[in-house]
Amino acid sequence: MIEIKQGLVLDEGQFSFKYTRSGGPGGQNVNKVNTRVTLFFDMAGCEELSESQKKRIYKTLATRIDKNGVLRVVCQKHRSQKANRDVAIERFAELLRESLKQKPVRKKTRIPRRAVEKRLTEKKQRGEIKRLRSQRAFED
Repeated sequence: MIEIKQGLVLDEGQFSFKYTRSGGPGGQNVNKVNTRVTLFFDMAGCEELSESQKKRIYKTLATRIDKNGVLRVVCQKHRSQKANRDVAIERFAELLRESLKQKPVRKKTRIPRRAVEKRLTEKKQRGEIKRLRSQRAFED
């Protein structure tokens, strides 16, 4: 059982794993052992997630979800299959936690009058410096 957030727990039986050969360092181990782990999670068939949660996950993780509604997480960080499997599960849980977080609504604020005045005076000063530079160039 994997706890995504309080009140939302997913069973590991809903995951399917595919093991393939991993690239990178590892000597002969790379050529003979399937250490790369790909975790598949059927979002469409998951009953623990509500429709609003599914929509939010589809929106935030759109690049990781295929047209059939299957979420895919790949891990090939470690040299052992078990370590990669554990990391893939933890990464999956972290991705769901992040996508299910409520993001605060941004409140529009006015620009303070003093900031506007300061910006305009700095622009006038800068323009004055440039104008004086150009006048000297023509006088010479």
